[in-house]
Amino acid sequence: MNWFSSIFAAVQQWLFESFIQPVAFALGAGNLLEDGYAATGWLVVGLLQIAVMVLVFGTAQRLWPVEKVTDRHAIRVDVLYTLLHRLGIFKLMMFFTFEEWALQLFGVLRAHGLPTLQIDQIWPGVSDVAWVSFLLYLVVFDALGYWVHRFQHRFHWWWQLHAVHHSQRQMTMWTDNRNHLLDSVLVDLVFVAAALLIGVGPSQFVALVALSQLFESLQHANLRWPWPRWAERMAVSPRFHRRHHEVALGHEPGHTQAHPYGANFGILFSVWDILFRSADWQGGYKATGIDDQVQSGRDYGRGFWAQQGLGIARLFKRDAGLSRRVGQVRSNQ
Repeated sequence: MNWFSSIFAAVQQWLFESFIQPVAFALGAGNLLEDGYAATGWLVVGLLQIAVMVLVFGTAQRLWPVEKVTDRHAIRVDVLYTLLHRLGIFKLMMFFTFEEWALQLFGVLRAHGLPTLQIDQIWPGVSDVAWVSFLLYLVVFDALGYWVHRFQHRFHWWWQLHAVHHSQRQMTMWTDNRNHLLDSVLVDLVFVAAALLIGVGPSQFVALVALSQLFESLQHANLRWPWPRWAERMAVSPRFHRRHHEVALGHEPGHTQAHPYGANFGILFSVWDILFRSADWQGGYKATGIDDQVQSGRDYGRGFWAQQGLGIARLFKRDAGLSRRVGQVRSNQ
């Protein structure tokens, strides 16, 4: 992997020196060059991810689709979300706001004796082999991701934000990043805090996030790709995750089903769903969405800003009035 790291570093350096650095100096932000270099790394990672998505996942979707594409507008909105997240724009905003505050807070807490949970302290020498420590961090992050995702469905207030993700009825490889920005902020802060606590290095953190994001894009793809039974019991397949998005599964708290808050919460490994009894193997390739969206026409927003606004309105139980105003705007267009 040294050859890949060398190529990646060369591309990052060229992009930074050719574009980011001149822009930073032109804007009088020369003091932020170090942060700009880090942001350039996220940009390169995002470009690589999008290239894989378009060339590999996109081709597979056209060859073996689950359903015919009928709502291209909804997919274009998801593309906007993907560009916002994968090209480092959201990550850059987070760094200069919440993540920077989190770093300062951790510095203060550690100065006052906050203990760390670094894996190398628990298991001395394990980080000496890079790929071993990477796999350990991957398992820890995936277990954390499972519980974060489960809490997004379990807590009513968090579901009001997470519902933006589930409101997509035309799932494709772009759907993974369709999230309310406040929801993304909360999730990002959880993982940044975890990385700081267990001692994940910056480069490993980027690799962990990039691998997870790319695999999640595959899970959301409009792709009829059956996996062998043994493989699906180990990793989250597109079929397994589509079951998580099915209309009939029920997501709202209090739904009278075997899984009242949903099922199949795994991010990379389905073993967590098996271990904590949230796996549901009955799904096929059925319609996706939210119960009240389909059955009673509840408005979750067609465009980016409508989805963000309605998410906040639901959070404060004011979405009925906002939904009516959104509908009126549409009817007047």
